[in-house]
Amino acid sequence: MLANYLTIKADGVVETEVKKSRFLCGLKRVTSEEGAKEFILQIKKEHWKANHNCSAFVVGEQSEIQRSSDDGEPSGTAGVPMLEVLKKNQLINVVAVVTRYFGGTKLGAGGLIRAYAGSVSAALKEIGIVQGRLQQEIFVDIEYPLLGKLQNFLESQEIYVADTLFTERVQVVCMVDEVEKEIFQEQVVDLLSGQVSFALGTSRYVETLVQ
Repeated sequence: MLANYLTIKADGVVETEVKKSRFLCGLKRVTSEEGAKEFILQIKKEHWKANHNCSAFVVGEQSEIQRSSDDGEPSGTAGVPMLEVLKKNQLINVVAVVTRYFGGTKLGAGGLIRAYAGSVSAALKEIGIVQGRLQQEIFVDIEYPLLGKLQNFLESQEIYVADTLFTERVQVVCMVDEVEKEIFQEQVVDLLSGQVSFALGTSRYVETLVQ
C-alpha cells in the first residue's frame, strides 16, 4: 500500500469559457481503466450534441495506466495537455473529460492547448486536491494526571486525535503515519516515563486538503 497519494477531493464539473466556446471539465475518482472509460462514455452520451468530449486519465498507485484522447480536435491539442495537468499535479486514480461547445471562433493549436489544459487546471482548483496518508490507529492508555502532558505533545506534533475515551483510565485514539508508528510510541514512552500502554487498531487512509 502507498504511504501517501494525491487525488481530487470529490467528483465534479467546472465550466470555463474561451472566446465564446464553453469548456466543461468533468472530474471523477476511479480505481480502474474500465471505470474511467465508463465515465467517458457517460459524458459522451450526456453531451452528445457537443463538438468534442476530450479525455485523459491516470490510474494505478504509480499512475501506470495513462490514456488521453483528442476526440476530433487536432492531434496533441487536447488529450495530452489535459493529461500533463494531471501528471504535473502528481494525481492518481482520476479521469478528466472536457466537453467543448464551439462558440464560433477558432482558437488555433496553441489556443486549444491552453484552453483544454486551463479547463482541467480550473476544475482542480475549484474542486480541490487532497493528500491521502496511510495512518495507523493507536490507542494510548494512560492515567488521568498524564492527560494534559500528552495532549500538549500531540498538539505540538500535529498528531490527529480521533477520539478520547474516559473510563477508569484515559484512552486517547491517535492517528499516526504508518511509517512513524514505532517512533511515535517511543516518544510517548519517553515523555510519560513509561507510564503508558498501547494497542493498535486499524490502518486506513486519512485525507486532508492540500489545494
